[in-house]
Amino acid sequence: MEIIPAIDLRGGRVVRLVRGELQAEEVFGLDPAAAAEDFAAAGVKRLHVVDLEGAFSGSFKNLPSIKSIVATVDLEVQVGGGIRTLKAAWGLVEAGVSRVILGTAVVEDPPLAAEFLDELGPERVLVAVDAREGRVALKGWVESSGWDALEFARHMQGLGIKEIIYTDILRDGTLEGPNLEALERMARGTSLSLIASGGVSSLQDLKDLRQLAPFGVSGAIVGRALYAGRFTLAEALAAAAGK
Repeated sequence: MEIIPAIDLRGGRVVRLVRGELQAEEVFGLDPAAAAEDFAAAGVKRLHVVDLEGAFSGSFKNLPSIKSIVATVDLEVQVGGGIRTLKAAWGLVEAGVSRVILGTAVVEDPPLAAEFLDELGPERVLVAVDAREGRVALKGWVESSGWDALEFARHMQGLGIKEIIYTDILRDGTLEGPNLEALERMARGTSLSLIASGGVSSLQDLKDLRQLAPFGVSGAIVGRALYAGRFTLAEALAAAAGK
């Protein structure tokens, strides 16, 4: 199972939110590129970067920071938050981003996923399935859609998406542990590669997620637990590898 550190950007700073609420922001660093360098030194292969202001507004606000991260580390960088058009996605790819993460755009207009796949290729497109009590949320998680999370994931799979990020919004940033039941339901209900996000607080959480690997859980995004010193990235990598 892959460990993917998260760098959430707001105002050019590295921050973390609780359940996606802006008023619950905590700043963890002023230099995103330096944070990325630290993660790269620990031996990860991929970074998860979110433009939080982009997620709410629908347009990038932290592109200079994203470009700085990409220029600083030789890692795969996946970026989400505000990617609503092919033009925006191509701008990130041309800046060196490895994968773009689609959310609101394809929740509102699912066939767009096929257009992104045709233009960018399946290796460059991920879909974020952000769920609150089993329903897909959008626009920075402030609105709820009519989609059941599993049904939406299956629909994306039918359009050709190969990998999704599943976030339990009520667990995100809380250090309360991942929603293993929902993750297993999602993993067993699709043949997608599934990256788990939200709530990881301990090495035991990572070991529990690793037990879902046979069903399709291929990775885990870790954020607040790392910044808060709950465990080191080296310890997380070892736990994910079953050591």
